[in-house]
Amino acid sequence: MKIRKAILHDVPEIHKLINFFAKNDWMLPRSRNYLYENLRDFCVAEESGKVIGCCALHIIWEDIAEIMSLAVKETHKEKGLGRKLVLTCLAEARRLGLKRVFALTYLPKFFKKCGFVRCPKSKLPHKIWGDCINCPKFPDCGEVSVAIEL
Repeated sequence: MKIRKAILHDVPEIHKLINFFAKNDWMLPRSRNYLYENLRDFCVAEESGKVIGCCALHIIWEDIAEIMSLAVKETHKEKGLGRKLVLTCLAEARRLGLKRVFALTYLPKFFKKCGFVRCPKSKLPHKIWGDCINCPKFPDCGEVSVAIEL
């Protein structure tokens, strides 16, 4: 298994993976158009030439980014793959000089294991509210905001 930056060829598998979880209301769905436009944000976990996980680091502003679209195939869960994907994104955030990374999640315990702490949504950039307003679960989605200082 290796983790690498996503390439165009990965988009159909990333799309399937994310939208499998979106159908179960565990994350927001992503269109292929969105994935192509934001492909540079994504890294993937690959095993035997197949995408088995993905995660995105989306830069919001000069000092902050968001971890988004973290998904691992059901057959590969509980093997530390999600953590490796998040840590890969955090390493990139450090390399880029970001000071803070946040995530909106239904699994705050998972992110706590990666070094994140809970934080109020009101402390996050207003940009996230644009995404929230377009969500069918707005205004009460139940997601928890977490952040890590780098």
